[in-house]
Amino acid sequence: MAWWQWLLDIAGALLLLLVAYGLALVVRRRLIARDGGTFELSHRLAPSDDGRGWVLGLGRYSGETLEWFRIFSLAPRPKRRWPRESLAYDGRREAFGTEQMSLYPDHVVIHCQTASGEVELAMSAASLTGFQSWLEARPPGVDWDR
Repeated sequence: MAWWQWLLDIAGALLLLLVAYGLALVVRRRLIARDGGTFELSHRLAPSDDGRGWVLGLGRYSGETLEWFRIFSLAPRPKRRWPRESLAYDGRREAFGTEQMSLYPDHVVIHCQTASGEVELAMSAASLTGFQSWLEARPPGVDWDR
């Protein structure tokens, strides 16, 4: 077989793998969203002053837990989970500098406190309204003054 035929075979195999990966991402997103309550949610993995460290993802409310999935991962399980009782909303701000390029358009950055420290998330204003409602809808007997 000639070298150019090998090259065509390799290019075809790579194209097939790329299409399979894209299809797997679509199927995964459909499976995550089948229970409802999903929205675009970015998470800052490595806090820094220059706006770096953001990873695009999907958020899903699952009972008393907010789950976060990386957008380009094939993992069926969430990468991060935050129980509702451990989240405390601290405020919001607009994305600035390089964050505007890293995040979805028109997303705001919110700060939350957890038992393990500060968490930065980014979501749309409509999703923020839903997030605040979800936080306030804690079951009876929860210490609201915490």
